[in-house]
Amino acid sequence: MGRLGVLLLNLGGPEKLSDVRPFLFNLFSDPEIIRLPIPALQKPLAWLISSSRAKKSQANYQKIGGGSPLRRITEAQAVAIEQDLHSRGTDAKVYIGMRYWKPFTEEAFAAIRADGISELVILPLYPQFSISTSGSSFRAIDRLWKEDPTLKPAKYTVVPSWFERPGYLKAMADLIAAEIDKCPNPNEAHVFFSAHGVPASYVTEGGDPYQEEIERCAEAIIQTLDRPNPYTLAYQSKVGPVEWLKPYTEDAIVELAQQGVTELVVVPISFVSEHIETLEEIDIEYRELAEEAGIHTFNRVPALDTDATFITALSDLVLEVAAAPSMELSQVPQMRKKTKMYPQEKWEWGLTTAAEVWNGRMAMVGFFMILLEIFSGKGPLHLAGLL
Repeated sequence: MGRLGVLLLNLGGPEKLSDVRPFLFNLFSDPEIIRLPIPALQKPLAWLISSSRAKKSQANYQKIGGGSPLRRITEAQAVAIEQDLHSRGTDAKVYIGMRYWKPFTEEAFAAIRADGISELVILPLYPQFSISTSGSSFRAIDRLWKEDPTLKPAKYTVVPSWFERPGYLKAMADLIAAEIDKCPNPNEAHVFFSAHGVPASYVTEGGDPYQEEIERCAEAIIQTLDRPNPYTLAYQSKVGPVEWLKPYTEDAIVELAQQGVTELVVVPISFVSEHIETLEEIDIEYRELAEEAGIHTFNRVPALDTDATFITALSDLVLEVAAAPSMELSQVPQMRKKTKMYPQEKWEWGLTTAAEVWNGRMAMVGFFMILLEIFSGKGPLHLAGLL
């Protein structure tokens, strides 16, 4: 067997304020995020959205130091996993492939080829699978390999999700227990899981297993925690006018306060690294909301980052899948679907030829409405706070 390679997949994030606009452009250029019936409109729409949202996003990143720590943390995770594998006698090289910012997945595969890696484990740093996270990265890899087959290793295996790994569950439970014990009344503290949301249509129309895996994950963590504390699961980061998975984090916090809950232990369940959603959205926005609603204790569980138990769990996973029969991209259930998987926008729901024509017309109308609003500064999208 040749040298083992491990590719960690993650979203990526702007490292400085000047990176925010191009990062957003890359994000909204992805049809897994917003799919248009007219592909030629994808990049113009991404340019419009990234241009209109840049200042607001830059202000949010300014609050957490002027950029995302995601790359730095992911690099530290890669080093920790590589060192742990070496300590067990496995000669491995760990690479990082980000979806929307540097180092991009393309850069990672160029390095993998240059290093002569013949066996590769593809490991998303998303515990739960979603068609908008792991799925998007898998599809990007598939396209990359089709464009340049020389980038494909001789042997590889992909890990779709790993939220039920005992080491991961223990690492999460230990961090939660530490925050519970800091509360004035530990047994009364309410464990509040906040997961990154996705449009509800991803689940109902696209068959995304994300909601089911998040729910199973929260339940498994609570069982591992083995404390009497009640818990709630909610979803954060909703954008746009479409319905996302519910309950929304902001609504659930207020509802718990109305029920008399005064102590929250907030768990960022779908994140393994600190970034904008934990450091700004949870630590600042949701903390202020909770305090205004009457919650006196708001203890946020830190992201796993390079937690020793977590790193060991990932190393165990790498060794286990490397020794097992490989799973290829085509074997991931969501990758085998031939239907449209991401009906995020209303105009994509038509099934007949006539409906598709009208969907395209509606898309064009919507595109020019956005264009008009950006340059006029008026209209329903501005009033809704979307632009």
